[in-house]
Amino acid sequence: MIHEFLSQIDPPFTGEALFDHLSDIVFFIKNERGEYLVVNNTLVERCGVQDKRQLIGRTAAEVLRPPLGTSFEAQDHKVLQTGQSINSQLELHFYASGDVGWCLTTKLPLRQKKTGAVIGLVGVSQDLHLPDMATETYQHLAAAISYAEEHLAQPPSVEELADVAEMSPYQLNRRMRHVFGLTAGQWLLKLRIDRAQHTLNTTDASIASVALSVGYADQSAFTRQFRRTTGMSPRDYQNSRNITNE
Repeated sequence: MIHEFLSQIDPPFTGEALFDHLSDIVFFIKNERGEYLVVNNTLVERCGVQDKRQLIGRTAAEVLRPPLGTSFEAQDHKVLQTGQSINSQLELHFYASGDVGWCLTTKLPLRQKKTGAVIGLVGVSQDLHLPDMATETYQHLAAAISYAEEHLAQPPSVEELADVAEMSPYQLNRRMRHVFGLTAGQWLLKLRIDRAQHTLNTTDASIASVALSVGYADQSAFTRQFRRTTGMSPRDYQNSRNITNE
């Protein structure tokens, strides 16, 4: 029903006009080479250019000053090469004024309808407006988030994340609530389930291997937690994907 509806819209709906009205959100669609195809006005301002046409066909490294531009381009290539999304990643952004601020970035792969091959990506970066958190605090929080994402097979405890962030568990929970609206423990659980959902949705990996990849040695414990969080078992979730694809 959705595909039928969207196919009738002329020109094809991209969300560009909508995101042009959201000044605290950067929006973009890129092709398989990481080149901009669709951008909103906020990104135009952040890049210091006058017109969207000055960004189309160029990469992040070509329009944003280093080291952030180079970092964003490497991030794009990772999504394009692996097909794995980036969800609510805490990172730095440049503003039109030249100042540096923090945002949450999400990038999702775009797949070819018939083959499933990754042919591009779509992404948003939303500014964070938290005046009580200094840049150094953000950096420590970002380090803890990266550490958790890299060690999901043996997920760290809240205390370990607090050590990485150089905070007490109480301070870490307070900061996480500010940024994500979740405690550190809730965010870590969400991260594990989100990663499991992505793997189940994009691969034919066994339930046991998915459980191990997100830190559950006991498949039954993983199944119980997955069902409690999503409302269905990992097997049913995987089967629903197969039905949809058919």
